[in-house]
Amino acid sequence: MDTAVVPGSVHGQVGEQLSEPAADDRTPSARRGAADPVKALMHRHRQLCERAVDPLEIAAALEAHGVTDRTATHFRHRDVFSLAEEMYARVPRAGDTAPRPETRDIPRAHADWAVRTLLPGALCAAVVTGLRYTEGRPRLAVTVVGVLAVALAVRAARSRGPLHATRPWSPTPSTRAWTYWLVAYALLGDGLLAAAIEGGPDGPPTGSPGSSWPIALASVLALSVACAPAAWCAHLFAVRARRRLATSRALEDFASSVKPLLLGVFVLFLCILGGLLALCGAVLDERVAYAGAGALGALLLLARLLTVHGFRRAPAVMLAAAGVAEAVALLSVFGSRLPGCEALAVPVETVTDAWGAGAVPALVCGAAALVLLLHATRTLTRASTHAAHGDAL
Repeated sequence: MDTAVVPGSVHGQVGEQLSEPAADDRTPSARRGAADPVKALMHRHRQLCERAVDPLEIAAALEAHGVTDRTATHFRHRDVFSLAEEMYARVPRAGDTAPRPETRDIPRAHADWAVRTLLPGALCAAVVTGLRYTEGRPRLAVTVVGVLAVALAVRAARSRGPLHATRPWSPTPSTRAWTYWLVAYALLGDGLLAAAIEGGPDGPPTGSPGSSWPIALASVLALSVACAPAAWCAHLFAVRARRRLATSRALEDFASSVKPLLLGVFVLFLCILGGLLALCGAVLDERVAYAGAGALGALLLLARLLTVHGFRRAPAVMLAAAGVAEAVALLSVFGSRLPGCEALAVPVETVTDAWGAGAVPALVCGAAALVLLLHATRTLTRASTHAAHGDAL
């Protein structure tokens, strides 16, 4: 599990100054101040309290380093919020004589990132239109230029707004590569897998449903258009969580109120994505793999939400695991053509015979998304996650 790192003028001191108080304050100095158990804690972390804008920052910093409501009882307080309020009130702050840091406002929507999130869908729609009306070398040129344009548009959408990771970290090349592979499989994988099981493919992929290797344009178009609702869902989650943080009185109360919010935003995005898949399928007159594309969309949304809030390890691992599983599924079918290796394709053929080729990405991405959803319900419901989240909106 990742531990939230609290940046900023106040929280930047936490990594060096703050540790678990329940153990450290059983020192001789703490025992001498047994009548006032908070006194030693205030002395050790005076600078943190002086520079805090409000008690919520102290409470979030304490929680980020493992201090729980149970730990707060050692200092004769019912919860971490109550302990933070006393620490904030009793220590003179530098803000009394110097300008205090600005309080971070509730994230607001801005036109720049709103427009950026519409670019991937618009460019992908243009590319799909070009593919429908071109053949031969022009078609290849449209494909290459279109892929590059959509990739740059997605990168622009993530460079600002609620999909932008403001913490000091950027995705590794391997994480980007697995993400691109998952999207490429959504475009080509189901058709290639079905053709391979039947003994093909006998030719290059085309956009016609009756070809030996059809491509799923509707799924990729819907996922590209879904960048905009994904950004708005992430924005909605950030805004509502920050508001509930301001009114919460205990860590458990905040977590219990944010968990339904997270699940509601997740379900809202899936409903929107399902509608986009149906619309794109109807416009392109193409059969849509709802389960596979929906599972991939859920996986990408959760991975981005966790990354934006500083929890990057789990998304990287699950994206890689899903990409490897899809690659292994394809390779096992082709590998079964080697003499004596027929058994390699049995698991994949069993799944596809029962539910079709789209069941492979549905099961793989669905399982990875479920793991990230469970991880998100434990990490994105922490007060420190939202108090520490520097918003670039």
